[in-house]
Amino acid sequence: MLDHITISVSDYEKSKIFYTEALKPLGYSLLIEVEGYAGFGDAAGFVGFGNAENIGPIATFWLYQGEQPSKHTHIAFRANQRDVVDDFHNRAIKAGGQDNGAPGIRAHYHPHYYGAFAFDPDGNNIEAVCHEK
Repeated sequence: MLDHITISVSDYEKSKIFYTEALKPLGYSLLIEVEGYAGFGDAAGFVGFGNAENIGPIATFWLYQGEQPSKHTHIAFRANQRDVVDDFHNRAIKAGGQDNGAPGIRAHYHPHYYGAFAFDPDGNNIEAVCHEK
């Protein structure tokens, strides 16, 4: 089971805005921003997104500006309802993402797989998926 993931981005502020908007329908918010942290090489800082869980707010998705941005990474965030997937896709596009698959059933995965895809500012494939009917 994954605990958290970190990606490197080419434009920290642009990516922070993109993810703040795109992840909002999924219950994620910006929980922590650390400036002047050298743990990621030349990163001036990093930011963590997450949602409140039974043990408190925990950041599970992190980004930082790095020399080599992550590219071609696929990250799927689980949604509990299909309209959340729709909202994710709309917000991701409005926040500067590029469409990589409108909301809909992807029956080749399973009969109730409802997903939507958008490329983030660095070309990573970001998805929201609902497995419910």
